[in-house]
Amino acid sequence: MTVVEQRYRAVLAVQRGETKTDVAAQFGVSRQSVHSWCVRYAADGLAGLVDRSHRPQACPHQTSAEMEAWVCEIRREHPGWGAHRIVHEIARLLARPEVVVPSRNSVHRILVRNGLIDPRRRKRRREDYLRWERETPMALWQLDIVGGVMLVDGAGNLTEAKIVTGVDDHSRFTVIASVVTRATGRAVCLAFVEAMRRYGIPDEVLTDNGKQFTDRFGKGGEVLFDRICRDNGITHRLTQPASPTTTGKVERFHQTLRREWLDHAEPFGSVLAAQAALDTWVTTYNLDRPHRSLDMDSPVDRFAAGQTHRADAEQLLPLRVPAILEPDPAPVEPAGAAPPARPVEPVAPLREDGDAAPAQSVYRGGAVEFERVVPASGNLGVAGKQFWLGPVRAGITVTFWADHELIHLLVAGARIKTVRSHLSANDLAALAASGGRPAGPSPLPPTEPAGTALEVDRTVSKDGLVSLGQRAILAAEILGGRRVSIRIEEHADVLRP
Repeated sequence: MTVVEQRYRAVLAVQRGETKTDVAAQFGVSRQSVHSWCVRYAADGLAGLVDRSHRPQACPHQTSAEMEAWVCEIRREHPGWGAHRIVHEIARLLARPEVVVPSRNSVHRILVRNGLIDPRRRKRRREDYLRWERETPMALWQLDIVGGVMLVDGAGNLTEAKIVTGVDDHSRFTVIASVVTRATGRAVCLAFVEAMRRYGIPDEVLTDNGKQFTDRFGKGGEVLFDRICRDNGITHRLTQPASPTTTGKVERFHQTLRREWLDHAEPFGSVLAAQAALDTWVTTYNLDRPHRSLDMDSPVDRFAAGQTHRADAEQLLPLRVPAILEPDPAPVEPAGAAPPARPVEPVAPLREDGDAAPAQSVYRGGAVEFERVVPASGNLGVAGKQFWLGPVRAGITVTFWADHELIHLLVAGARIKTVRSHLSANDLAALAASGGRPAGPSPLPPTEPAGTALEVDRTVSKDGLVSLGQRAILAAEILGGRRVSIRIEEHADVLRP
């Protein structure tokens, strides 16, 4: 028996004279249902007993057809805009209190309903990623290299150029966007130096393990990029292998670059033409384009705050650039003088990354300086001896100052450890031949006059004590486990971490 037949029998029972209350109890429904069946049967016959939709006749907060059509039109004009961006643009264009702006979910449902986006689920939830951000601009730059720029010559042959990219971690401001024919170490360093001349020197730089940035998985020497960071006091941090999410901000910039520019760009006739088009897009990205992670502000709104206090710092510590990157100054010739013949200079051999290898000086004795990159284990080996620096310093370039007596380890010019040397003259000569150089003065502080003061290094125990001359001296529990320098004077002992 169908539902319509049951309702029809209930109506017939009422027409035979039975009360609606008894009929409702007989069919297991309410008296109001039996009454509505009778009214609907009297009006429409059996058709009135069919199930009807309970959808309301009107919905006051439903998105209007005009607004839905406008959302679809905006999406078709700007395929790279998502629901967040469309809502932001509508709110900016309709900045009137009487106009109701649809929510992000409403816009998303409109796009799905009209087949303008593919509602695929994410491979990983947003909560699964560990998100971090520097608190101030110019604290950290993320650098990388991306391809996809096509160049065409007169014969119609296509070649792919690369883009050296860099973004500020706090503001997402694009500090580097340089088109190069080959992403050699020299080309990357030129783009890096030009960005620092324009915006200032960052505190830290984060890159992957590309050979343009590090020799971490090679011989462990210093590449040109590491030298620039060391000379300017920049901490160079490296990602773990096969972990692109560590440099997620610059990788996300690459995604936006591809969607909004690379995917629609035609092949360019020259690098200069590609650079001009890229500069136009980057200007819009930095100054006008709202960024979702910045609460729909533009990157320049955050980055400008970091430029106010950089001028004084640059005057005190100007940018130091290796001579190999500086252009040769044009000589001033007297009027009417014939230009002298320029002597032919020997060409330095090229490294695998395309850079000229540093000239190796002949070791003539004395101290040697060289660089090594701390591995992921934090245990750095040099000439058969292990130097423990900890996994927290993994990827950092450490400068060694070594002679026959002492070995000093420095990070960004600051001495972090000093140990007795195990190196022989042959060891020092081998280090000098494998990328080392004659060392400057010792990083130890100048020697006090005889009998004035003495300094020794000790490790503070977990109770905050240091042992000195069979005596326990109280330092501080907060220094537990740290290495401190003890200055012994005639009348006082001074501890310095």
